Amino acid sequence: MRTLKFMWKDGVSVGGNCPALYEVEDGYVVQGKVLGPGEIAQLRDLGEDEVAVFVPANVLDRLADR
Repeated sequence: MRTLKFMWKDGVSVGGNCPALYEVEDGYVVQGKVLGPGEIAQLRDLGEDEVAVFVPANVLDRLADR
């Protein structure tokens, strides 16, 4: 099991339902809204053990500043 370290959340989010980014020892974990069936159908090679989520750009863009 990975240990997640909270990094930051969507800057305009208040309360629950916050898209967020977490750091783990070998990468990152994103928290976001699950995509709908039409969006999922456009993905390539989504594994049975994978999910796709939407994360606002302002959550991931901060990685470039690191």
